[in-house]
Amino acid sequence: MIYPLFQAAAEYGKGYTGAWAMMGAGIGAGLAVIGAAIGIGRAGGQAVEGMARQPEMAGRIQTAALIFAALVEGAALFAIVISFMIVNKF
Repeated sequence: MIYPLFQAAAEYGKGYTGAWAMMGAGIGAGLAVIGAAIGIGRAGGQAVEGMARQPEMAGRIQTAALIFAALVEGAALFAIVISFMIVNKF
């Protein structure tokens, strides 16, 4: 008895496939940016805290934090590129 409901929803959604894809791509890009901001912010905060606790290790901590920030930013950039690819498909 639920099957006709799903069929009606599928037929209704066929005309809006591009719109749903655009909305999903926008939400995906936004979540990627938010996730990267949180990750880089936490990494920076922990790096500063680590440098405050052990000033003699400041150079190594800073280097590791910059590498981590670059990796997080790269993952976010990859997610945004995938979102743009979804947008360009429709």
